[in-house]
Amino acid sequence: MALSPASLITRRTALARALGGAGALTLGLSGCGAGGGRQPAASGSTRETTWGDPVGDGQLRVLAGEALIARTELGPTARDAGALVTLAHVTDAHVLDASSPARVTFLNRLGPPFQSTFRPHETLTTQVLAGAARAVRALAPAVVIQGGDLIDNVQHNELVHALQVLRGGWVSPGSGRLGYYGVQLGSDTDPFYYRPAVDAPRHPRLLHDAVARLHSPGLGAPVLPVFGDHDALVAGTVAPTSLTRALAIGDRALWNLPNGLTLPPDLRLQNGASPDGPPDPGAVGALLAEALQGPTVRVPPDPARRQLDVSTTIEVLRAAAPPVLARGGNRLDYVVDLGPRVRLVVLDLARRDGGSGGAVDPAQPTWLARSLAEAGQRWVLVVSHQPLAGSVGAEPILTELARSPRVAAVLNGHTHRNQITPRPTPAGGYWEITTASLIDYPQQARALQLRATADGGIAIRTWMLDHTGDGSLGMISRELSYLDAQGGRPEGFAGGHSDRNATLYRRGVTG
Repeated sequence: MALSPASLITRRTALARALGGAGALTLGLSGCGAGGGRQPAASGSTRETTWGDPVGDGQLRVLAGEALIARTELGPTARDAGALVTLAHVTDAHVLDASSPARVTFLNRLGPPFQSTFRPHETLTTQVLAGAARAVRALAPAVVIQGGDLIDNVQHNELVHALQVLRGGWVSPGSGRLGYYGVQLGSDTDPFYYRPAVDAPRHPRLLHDAVARLHSPGLGAPVLPVFGDHDALVAGTVAPTSLTRALAIGDRALWNLPNGLTLPPDLRLQNGASPDGPPDPGAVGALLAEALQGPTVRVPPDPARRQLDVSTTIEVLRAAAPPVLARGGNRLDYVVDLGPRVRLVVLDLARRDGGSGGAVDPAQPTWLARSLAEAGQRWVLVVSHQPLAGSVGAEPILTELARSPRVAAVLNGHTHRNQITPRPTPAGGYWEITTASLIDYPQQARALQLRATADGGIAIRTWMLDHTGDGSLGMISRELSYLDAQGGRPEGFAGGHSDRNATLYRRGVTG
């Protein structure tokens, strides 16, 4: 099937339509006291304030916070018996180099499953992560779970910028001689891309300010990393090749969809539960090879854009983490005990050969069973990037979870959606807690406070954290992500109230 650029969706037009009339002129004022003068909570806690569009005019306003809803599907409410540990789950930051010639932004106009290759707010990922760090620091958790997809395109400079934000300090998020040189320049005539200096909503200095040096306060707590598909694969889908490595550090980029580009006949454009990219890595590889036969754009090169191999990325992530009991090998699997009452088990489900979905390593079920057995009287949280349900080869893992009476919850990201689902089992069941991304609306992290209950059970208090900051760039990113026609608002990524702020009860272990 051949595609013509003129026949495809125009994201720029969709963004302007979402604003509607005068809204295009006033966007950006809502963070400055709109909504009856209410100010957003400095802590970012959505228990105090939250963001919403009650008028339906495309502008976010500060609203009252959301109280915790009691959820009793796995156990009745019970008297509180004290805190066990407080955690933060920060996932899918997708810190990216928006100027990288290795990106495949031109594929985005094809729609799902390519919707993650361009976003109107993509130059602001570093600022959003810094804002999330401020909110997490205010929470003062014992540890922070960095839930995977910390970076977007397996580039060295992306990882350097992201880790500096998490540690705290000054970060210069641009790349190349000009800081930014990409598809959002006002000089780019392609009707698909949003150009902040020209198109509504207009932010004339956005591209300049997006690459300016910024300061991050850091998380203020040890970071426990999880390995995601974008940490391992180009666009979260393709294993780096000689072609993609050369593109990353070179001076030629593909910005526009070539005339006559053909899609593989068996490619399904409307599939996949994740916005991370197409499940078939061959689709991107084939389209990239074909597109490179057409016109390219000359861009300033940068050797810091070099693409990383899996072992290097894992080594860097391990070095930035506190000591843990690792399984060993080239998988980021490990166990860490958070005091005498809670154990955390981290599973690496990222494919090495390509594809955004999760896949279980043959040795993981046995290792998990041993880790659960050795937990003793601790409650266990099992964490992965991709959801276990739906991952290839996950049946033995799910069997181990179902037979363990000490598993309180499993945590994941990847789907960019807030969702909490009870998983009843003969052993008592566990909560599946999915946290939204920092790159798509609602751009939130998650707080979790585990508390003992008087009946021997556990109550998990969980609520969302909005990123905060002392500048306007984070707010602009939130608003653009809200307006994005292929983003989290139309897809319902914010979830319902009970998927965000809730107390999750789990009855005590008997026998």
